[in-house]
Amino acid sequence: MPALALLLALAASDAETNTKAAIDRVQKIDPQIHAVLALDPTALDQARALDRSRVARGPLFGLPILIKDNIETRGPLPTTAGSLALAANVTGRDAPLVARLRAAGAVILGKTNLSEWANMRSSASISGWSAIGGQTHNPFALDRDPCGSSSGSAAAVAAGLTNAAIGTETDGSITCPASLNGIVGLKPTVGLVSRTHIVPISHSQDTAGPMASDVRTAAMVLQAIAGTDPADPATAAADAHRTDYLAALKPDALNGVRIGVLRFVGPWSPPVDALFAQALAVLHSKGATLVDIAAMKDRDKIGPAELSVLLTELKADMNTYLATTPKAVASRTLAGLIAFNRANPRELALFGQDSFEKAEATSGLSDPAYLAARALSLRLAGHDGIDAMLAANNVVALVAPTMPPAWKIDAVNGDQIAGGGPADLAAVAGYPHLTVPMGAVRGLPVGLSFVGPAWSEARLLGLGYAYEQAAKVRLVPTFAASIEQTEPMAGLLAPLAR
Repeated sequence: MPALALLLALAASDAETNTKAAIDRVQKIDPQIHAVLALDPTALDQARALDRSRVARGPLFGLPILIKDNIETRGPLPTTAGSLALAANVTGRDAPLVARLRAAGAVILGKTNLSEWANMRSSASISGWSAIGGQTHNPFALDRDPCGSSSGSAAAVAAGLTNAAIGTETDGSITCPASLNGIVGLKPTVGLVSRTHIVPISHSQDTAGPMASDVRTAAMVLQAIAGTDPADPATAAADAHRTDYLAALKPDALNGVRIGVLRFVGPWSPPVDALFAQALAVLHSKGATLVDIAAMKDRDKIGPAELSVLLTELKADMNTYLATTPKAVASRTLAGLIAFNRANPRELALFGQDSFEKAEATSGLSDPAYLAARALSLRLAGHDGIDAMLAANNVVALVAPTMPPAWKIDAVNGDQIAGGGPADLAAVAGYPHLTVPMGAVRGLPVGLSFVGPAWSEARLLGLGYAYEQAAKVRLVPTFAASIEQTEPMAGLLAPLAR
């Protein structure tokens, strides 16, 4: 069912019916992809309470929504970040963004699998794998990677388990899985959505955001979760910048705007280049002026500085978070997590924890080297990067392919990614990044990225919506065991009869 039709059906029916149908879909479909760690046993009770309530129905009334399992939800489910170390982390707390979803009428259906510790334990990790959830599979080809770390959230929406889920991103963890699974993903400006009661990596770059089957649904979810949280100082300006995101969704939003084309990201394959050319033609046909941007100065210096920031903040922020967990959680520091992993063979059987160990060796948030790295990375990605490209070319947003098509899951060598998009620029700058489906290469989705300055979510959603309505890309997963086993690939890979 198309996403808008599904939303209309949800609005016309009762929450209990919607929730029962979603639970049934999870039970029937999820064994193929392992996207859902656990269904919330209170989901039907939530739905029945909504149906009985005499309070005006919220904008997300009766919408079952899945939550990435590094985000706390009240009730019996632990918040694990995929790790056995947090298997007893039942906090009884709703993250503020979850409370906002409930207030808007959503039903918290359950928790999704993720790349363990949001892909920050090892430099040789396997996206979509966690010790608790195992390996999440891409519903377009089950031997392909779903990307991470919001792998379960993306795969669940792509497979039609729910119309929306919540992911989190530090660098690419919403936009990459959204692209590889053929859905819409929005990484908001850092500070638009509260991070309170979310297992952290970096207070400089962490944010939660919507993952959805279409742009309108993503805007609806963002409308619900955006806003100031007194417990998260980064969100102090959120209420001032929060706006009516649905009002920005206009089919003519591309008309008369100038958009920068990031020619320096990639590298891409010829099929991805062809899809991108088609997407640019759609943008042009809807009235956009396209401006090629051939290079960006000092982009290669961002990564090393960013890594220094993430490692330092991981230790500080994780220690702060763990101190708030229930006493049943034995590991109270990053050093404790490292010791726990060494004592539990399943945790380190596939890859190690070199990133954790490097983070533990850092010297704290007052370290001059850390402060210099943060200033450098922020300047290069933000003021001298995105901001400079927008100003120099008089454009309102930047576009590029989000990622290449999904690579194969590789439990021996870890992730084997060929090429990358603009996620690092938006992530380090703390700016918004929207990806929408652009098409598919031999059945594997590829997304189109829209990146803009701080607080430009409404503009990006409008551009993405106008592109979505014009391009009419519809990607339906086949749950194929392998692309190589489907036709015409299987026949082309077989030898000719002799």
